Amino acid sequence: MADTSTTTSLVRSVGGAPAPQPGTYAIDKSHTTVEFVARHLMISKVRGRFTDYDGTVVIGEGPEDTSVEVSVDLSSVDTNDPKRDEHLRSADFFEIDKHPRMSFKSTKVTQDGDGWKLIGDLTIREITRPLTLNVEFEGAETTPWNTAAFGFSATGEIDREEWGVSWNAALETGGVVVGKKVKIELNVELAAAS
Repeated sequence: MADTSTTTSLVRSVGGAPAPQPGTYAIDKSHTTVEFVARHLMISKVRGRFTDYDGTVVIGEGPEDTSVEVSVDLSSVDTNDPKRDEHLRSADFFEIDKHPRMSFKSTKVTQDGDGWKLIGDLTIREITRPLTLNVEFEGAETTPWNTAAFGFSATGEIDREEWGVSWNAALETGGVVVGKKVKIELNVELAAAS
C-alpha cells in the first residue's frame, strides 16, 4: 500500500517520468469516466459512456512489471438516447444477450516521453484484438480521508468492425450512418485496493 503521509511520497520517477509508487490499485468508479466518440451521418460526433465496470491496476517497480485488467458491462452503455442505447445492446452491435461484457488485459507498458503506452488485448463479442492506449499520469493526492488517489487519462482508437460490431446503413450521399472509427477516452482515478 502506498504511503499516504505526503503527496510527494506517492510519486516517484521512472525513466525520468513521474509515476505512482508500486502497489495494487482499484478503479474509483465515482471519479472515473469510460467514454467513446463515434461519427454520426459523417457530419457530427456522438459521445457515449459505460457506467458499470471494474478493474485492477498493478503498478510494478518498472513498466514491465505493471499490468491492467478491466471488465465492462456492455448493458450499461449510455448515449443519452434510450432507443439508440437499446440498438447498441442488440445483435446489430454488442449483442449483450450472448456477449454481456467486454474486457481489456494489458500485455505491455512502455514509456513514451513523459507519458506511457499501454498495450493489451481488447475483447468484444468474443473477438480479441490488440489495442494501444496513450496514457498520461495526471498526478497523485492524499484525500481528506487520508487515502491515496492517483489520476490518469488515456486515449485510443479502434475500427469497430474488427470486433464484429459492423452494423451500418448507407446514405444517399455515399456516406454511412455510423463511422467505423471509434475514439476511446478514459479519465481514471485509482485508489489503493482494499
